Amino acid sequence: MPVQEVLLPLFVEVILTFALLFWLAPMRVSHFKAGRVRAQDVALRQPNWPQRTLQVGNSYSNQFELPVLFYTLTLLALVTHHAGVAFVVLAWLFVISRLLHAYVHVTSNNVSVRGLLFGGSAFVLAIMWIIYIVEILTSPWV
Repeated sequence: MPVQEVLLPLFVEVILTFALLFWLAPMRVSHFKAGRVRAQDVALRQPNWPQRTLQVGNSYSNQFELPVLFYTLTLLALVTHHAGVAFVVLAWLFVISRLLHAYVHVTSNNVSVRGLLFGGSAFVLAIMWIIYIVEILTSPWV
């Protein structure tokens, strides 16, 4: 599989993370400037931001949970040459579910839908890891 095809889903996930960050940062700065939030009220990650900002912030924070395992697996699969068509298809399923999860998180924030999308992405990622582990453990050692 070409490197670009393997890395493209990872790039999309990275873009999602930066998009949320670049959306969140000005929101937080504006709250500080307007005096709606004081640094000591959020210094220890207390949830004292206005609801909308908290929503976007939580969605941004979520990008450092499951996606970390996705990044790790993608790089491992690439380096060990175990990133075939099935890997790329599953990677896209993972990333699409993460995009949808983030969308729900910053819009309706419907916890039931968000939970299904999170669970779906976790399931896909677990399958990816299982396949990779089995392939590595059953491959002849070089």
